[in-house]
Amino acid sequence: MPQSLAKVNVHIVFTTKYGEKLIREDIRKELHSYIIGILSNLGAYTYELYANPDHIHILCTLPRTITMADLVSKIKTSSSKWLKHEGIPDFFWQDGYGIFSVSSSQVATVKKYIQNQPQHHKIGDFKDEFRLFFIKNEIEFDERYVWD
Repeated sequence: MPQSLAKVNVHIVFTTKYGEKLIREDIRKELHSYIIGILSNLGAYTYELYANPDHIHILCTLPRTITMADLVSKIKTSSSKWLKHEGIPDFFWQDGYGIFSVSSSQVATVKKYIQNQPQHHKIGDFKDEFRLFFIKNEIEFDERYVWD
């Protein structure tokens, strides 16, 4: 019997609307658990994630039955509702996102990068970080449409 087999690793990055620092430390770990649950229900495996006050990094597998856009949309929609329920009534994610492929040989490196987010952002901001991802992944971008 034929099988359809796939394993695609992705690094997803998106920010809060207008880059507002709305994700509080007291709910960060619960948010992590909530998003891992969303991903699991969609058939994705989460290697690592970290929610900064103004943006999030997620390293996971891409389920073969869902598009990248649908995966990100489901994460954002559900987690946004959850965050509002948890006391951030005006919470919204930005409209856009970045999603980057990660080879199996680089999963450990990206995982460590995500784990080191607090230290990383002591010296750099999200916009510089995101620009660097675009450059490293050879993605053309227009500053007028990246930030919202």
